[in-house]
Amino acid sequence: MSATQIVHGLAEVARTAARTLSVATGAERSAALIAIADAIEARSSEILAANEEDMVRGRAAGINASLLDRLLLTPARIVGIANGARQVSALPDPLGITLRQSTLPNGIDLQQITVPFGVIGMVYEARPNVTVDAAVILLMSGNAALLRGSSSAASSNQILVTVMRDALASTSISPDVIQLVPSDDRETVKALLHARGKVDLVIPRGSASLIRMVVDESTVPTIETGAGVCHVYIDEFADLAKAVPIIINSKVQRPSVCNAAETLLIHKAVAHDFVPIALKALHDAGVVLHGDSQVIALAGSIPIVQATEENWCTEYGTLEMNVAIVDDVDAASAHIAKYGTQHTEAIVTENKANAARFIALSDCAAVMVNTSTRFTDGEQMGFGAEIGISNQKLHARGPMGLEAMTTTTWIVTGNGQIRS
Repeated sequence: MSATQIVHGLAEVARTAARTLSVATGAERSAALIAIADAIEARSSEILAANEEDMVRGRAAGINASLLDRLLLTPARIVGIANGARQVSALPDPLGITLRQSTLPNGIDLQQITVPFGVIGMVYEARPNVTVDAAVILLMSGNAALLRGSSSAASSNQILVTVMRDALASTSISPDVIQLVPSDDRETVKALLHARGKVDLVIPRGSASLIRMVVDESTVPTIETGAGVCHVYIDEFADLAKAVPIIINSKVQRPSVCNAAETLLIHKAVAHDFVPIALKALHDAGVVLHGDSQVIALAGSIPIVQATEENWCTEYGTLEMNVAIVDDVDAASAHIAKYGTQHTEAIVTENKANAARFIALSDCAAVMVNTSTRFTDGEQMGFGAEIGISNQKLHARGPMGLEAMTTTTWIVTGNGQIRS
């Protein structure tokens, strides 16, 4: 059977199964998520064993530390995944919400309500948590899920999908609303991207190259999640006691994720005093530093190398960071506009006017004022889990939760009216 036949078959099964979602109440969908969360915790040992298979293969294949971190499941991470599902289950039902309603002069009633997209494909890399995050968000928003993870997480993804499908078997919702697309054949990605008419939407989540490939090649509509070349700007009016923890958290807390900061920008008025402090804190945290000539001149004994043009636009995903000195808010924003990816930008300042100007000049999904870039996250923002973080401007932007996975239908109700 060809990759196209496999994907089309899975999509057709998923669409049929999605009819059980169409008639399920919000309470029934919520209960299904609770069943999934409970099953994930109950079968934690199976999940960890499967994940270890992936980790062994990954280490043998020489996968880099950043990807290994994304691939790794621990008991704490499994609990976090289950709790994310529970949080999503407790959110308001996103379906059937009336967005607008009016009555025309001829007596016809118009109502615009939220409805699911239908069948949504996910293409993602080396992050088995996405298997569950995506499935529960899509299920709660009434959508069937076609999950195409990477071969590096094949064992983890398989057991997680099995656990979720087994959990759904005891509910009113068909287990077939969750389908795992085989990852042992790269052609299944292309088949998913070209399944227009079978799949309603494709969402990529992973590296910049994966996202670009999906957006460029897909004939199915896509929502573009983006790479995270994120910046922290330390303004001349910054509270420097706040600045250091924000910088360290933004870079070090989990460097492999897309909302980790890659570049630190420092206003020239505070650079002489603050650059040595910031560099020492970053160096002590194990961060490899790249800087412009002004920063290097202030580095003292802290190891730092000259930043190249490529460094400024690199999403490291590791303990590496660029540092530059800028003249003002406008100069920081210009640097960000040139090298950023419209993901998350942060300013540390006590000056409200400068904060407002930075916000106005930041064309991105999220702007942080006096806080870490790491808060651009669905769970942190109260969405439970997230389907991804959208850098684009159509339909959804920023962390995408339940509402982002809905579209609308117009309900037109008359009493025998006909158009003249």
